Amino acid sequence: MKPPLSLLATPASVVPLLETADLLLRGPRPSDLPAAAAMHADPAFYRFLGNKPHSPEDVWRRLLGQLGHWAMLGYGSWSIEEKATGEYIGTVGFFDFQRDLTPSISGTPEAGWVLSPRVHGRGYASQALQAALGWAEANMPAERLTCIIDPDNVASLRLAGKFGFQEFARTTYHDEPIMLLERRR
Repeated sequence: MKPPLSLLATPASVVPLLETADLLLRGPRPSDLPAAAAMHADPAFYRFLGNKPHSPEDVWRRLLGQLGHWAMLGYGSWSIEEKATGEYIGTVGFFDFQRDLTPSISGTPEAGWVLSPRVHGRGYASQALQAALGWAEANMPAERLTCIIDPDNVASLRLAGKFGFQEFARTTYHDEPIMLLERRR
């Protein structure tokens, strides 16, 4: 028997709401899909993320995975909403995708952030990552966070460095070069 809708968890009840000067970090909503799919289809967006667009189906799975991480692991990523416009502009947070990498980072919370190219240069990534890391420090027992970044993604490498992530390895992921970084408490 299907439980009554009122008993089902909602993004608001699973994902903590965080706020910065310009942003709301919240759980994903079905209404995020059009903006998220458009972002993932923009060559300026995906050039450092496998250099190919993601279909709306793949993007929908990513949104569902955001909630799945929270439900299964007690942490996950947030949808980023620009306060001034109310628009979805990206995601930030932590996950464990069990990536097939050597060296392995499975079992270690992996930080990640992606923002729409139209908002690059406004300091939003810094605001979002600072809020997410603040939440992690207060709520996650992990002694180590990791992230993976394309070696040509200078802006993301700069942001990671600003928040204490340091390179510990270079490898390939899906036949592309990738840098592995870590941040210890």
